[in-house]
Amino acid sequence: MSRRVPASRLSTMVVAGARPNFMKVAPVLRALREREHAASLVHTGQHYDDAMSEVFFDELGIAEPDHHLVVGSGSHAAQTAGVMLALDPLLRAESPDVLIVVGDVNSTVAAALTAAKLTIPVGHVEAGLRSRDWAMPEEVNRVVTDRLSSLLFAPSADAVDNLRAEGMAASRIHLVGNVMIDTLLQQRDRAVRRPVVADLGLADGFVLLTMHRPANVDDPAHLADLLAAVADAAAGRDVVFPMHPRVRAIVAAQPPNSALVSTVSRLTVLEPVGYLDSLALQAAATIVVTDSGGIQEETTALGVPCVTVRPSTERPITVTDGTNQIAGTRPTVVRAVIEARLKNPGEPRRPALWDGRAAQRTVDAIEVFVANGSPHPTD
Repeated sequence: MSRRVPASRLSTMVVAGARPNFMKVAPVLRALREREHAASLVHTGQHYDDAMSEVFFDELGIAEPDHHLVVGSGSHAAQTAGVMLALDPLLRAESPDVLIVVGDVNSTVAAALTAAKLTIPVGHVEAGLRSRDWAMPEEVNRVVTDRLSSLLFAPSADAVDNLRAEGMAASRIHLVGNVMIDTLLQQRDRAVRRPVVADLGLADGFVLLTMHRPANVDDPAHLADLLAAVADAAAGRDVVFPMHPRVRAIVAAQPPNSALVSTVSRLTVLEPVGYLDSLALQAAATIVVTDSGGIQEETTALGVPCVTVRPSTERPITVTDGTNQIAGTRPTVVRAVIEARLKNPGEPRRPALWDGRAAQRTVDAIEVFVANGSPHPTD
């Protein structure tokens, strides 16, 4: 019979590297420490701007990381190699029972590969998500991380199906729910009391826009067309655009009379916002337009219509059981989808197990795994 491991026997290392990771590690760290397990936190520094990382630690009440790798920006290869080189000596020194990684960024796959080379078991939070778009670096990261992981923590039933279809042993797969929703439900009341909407003087019915993926923003002409499609569809509504540093650099590089600069002038542009202000803006928006994976989930949990500017999603449950709709990346189609959703937003829905207990179920599975001898993923 499976049993949980005593607290004194369980040591973990948790790795975070980018904004979406922070909301996922917070409830897992809390659950581990509530049970008096040792849990060291490694911040790789993949997002190194305060507005993109440290502010989230402050708002979520996450203690200062035990280790900060300060990897910073760079190519996919440079970031992955940087994390591996910096993490290897830490793993050798601490030798945790389990390394926990979250999401699908370069830090995730780099940490998983480093641990696997040292035969340290890996637990992947948010396992099994698939877009089946190999042009997305995140898809490569997801698939490789899952293959290396002994513990696969699936957020939804479709993720379990994906893992089973890829031949993963049932003993490795744990349907735990969505840990990011744990954080959202804990912070929602606090977030909606934030004054950001009033401070910006936003009228009812505003549209919230976020966009940062290279396929959408790296070509200034395409970016201008997408932003114009959103502004046109909004039909006089405020369009609030917290601008990612990547996009800000692209806009700044354009001549003042360019189509992109002209289109941006039609929007209410903000600096990147913290987690609580992001939730407050989402909760108050009539519709959210995004290319973010995490915001697809957050809007579903908040019951707010979402239009995703991507050809596919690794989170199809937000479409089948949530408030999300995939619009692709053709500006004319994006405009039409937004206009249709503004006229008919649909009914809010929330997937099963998005109940605020996913982190507790995750730690339950880790305890049983360690108590049973931490089998290798090929066992």
